[in-house]
Amino acid sequence: MAASALEALIDALHLLPGVGQKSAQRMAFHLLQHDRVGAQTLADALDTALHDVRHCERCHTFTEAPVCSTCLDPERDPKLLCVVETPADQAAMERTGSYKGLYFVLMGRLSPLDGIGVSDIGLQALMDRTADGVVDEVIVATNFTAEGEATSHVIAEALKSREVRVTRLARGVPIGSELEHVDLGTIAHALVARR
Repeated sequence: MAASALEALIDALHLLPGVGQKSAQRMAFHLLQHDRVGAQTLADALDTALHDVRHCERCHTFTEAPVCSTCLDPERDPKLLCVVETPADQAAMERTGSYKGLYFVLMGRLSPLDGIGVSDIGLQALMDRTADGVVDEVIVATNFTAEGEATSHVIAEALKSREVRVTRLARGVPIGSELEHVDLGTIAHALVARR
């Protein structure tokens, strides 16, 4: 038996990360009962994004143009290439206002348990990008999870044969934190990487 329109909406909202069944149900009821205009705006925006948003030909982030505005920005330092897992990670780097180089978005990370291997994360495209003779340094900014660390290691190994310097984001104790509340792994890494 096919799901009703309401059940299909709840199931679709439940697909979003961090949204449980009850939250999806509350969102669906709210949109249908109190904000049908907002629901239509959401539906239109999602439809437009699905048709118009693609991957940048150079860095693989999301864009509506063949090449994103970051890659086309002449103020960016083309010698620096920061490798991140997702467009959300790129956005976080941009919010710092401290990085002025270019990006390469992997669109994922290695996860053998989920069947995600080297060919699934665009490693060959990264290798091609670093072969342009312009990139001097590749900053690996993958997350500090087991998968992110494995991805970082594979990238560093693959780039060993290139004439580029490979660096990794530093790890340490967050500003404003108290040592007694920081996990032991972070403290250990911060101690080893002290300067």
